[in-house]
Amino acid sequence: MKFLRGWIGEKKTTFKLWLSLDAKKYRRFHNVIIPSKSGTTQIDHLLVSQYGLFIVETKNKKGWIFGSENQPKWTQTLYRKKYTFQNPLRQTFRQKKLLSEFLGLDESIIHTIVYFVGKCRFKTPLPSNVIRSRLGRNIRKFKNPVLSLQEVDRLIRVLEQHLSESTLTTRDHVRSLRKRHASDTICPRCGSDLVERTVKKRPGAGSKFLGCTSYPKCRFTKKI
Repeated sequence: MKFLRGWIGEKKTTFKLWLSLDAKKYRRFHNVIIPSKSGTTQIDHLLVSQYGLFIVETKNKKGWIFGSENQPKWTQTLYRKKYTFQNPLRQTFRQKKLLSEFLGLDESIIHTIVYFVGKCRFKTPLPSNVIRSRLGRNIRKFKNPVLSLQEVDRLIRVLEQHLSESTLTTRDHVRSLRKRHASDTICPRCGSDLVERTVKKRPGAGSKFLGCTSYPKCRFTKKI
């Protein structure tokens, strides 16, 4: 059921992108699995244009949505029941980082959007790139060219070749995800190294833990 709901949500976003954006200006890719030394990342929708690259993470949720930029889990309240799900901003943080490495691009020209397609309401303030409507308008607000047409063509060729030659599947990505979360050397959220740190404040002062080297952008920690 969860897989079907996610699939339907992604199809809705695909249609929305087709309807609201000029195909001559924005080249669209869907369900892109990017490999890296720290495992794979799966991007629901990727747009390539002169105005930058756009990662769109789709969430098909109903009800009330509670969360914040730094919370590891967000909450969905539906019919008085509460469900938690991973903070999607952490997903797009990793996607952006790995895509930047894969394509050899500066992260500043890669933009991320979390798009909720279900009938939901945000009950807490969320960053401006977390939206429920006007997907095309949010992408078109980036009007300054940051890539030449030649560079756009190069990126499209690289992605097309990767998609035509790659044998990676969603099952491979799930296996990679499980392996990442079991690792004591690689951060499962962003792919940076994990290092041993010491708690400096009470309670727990002096105890050891593993922390991400991308802190404070990534706040992942793991008990030793």
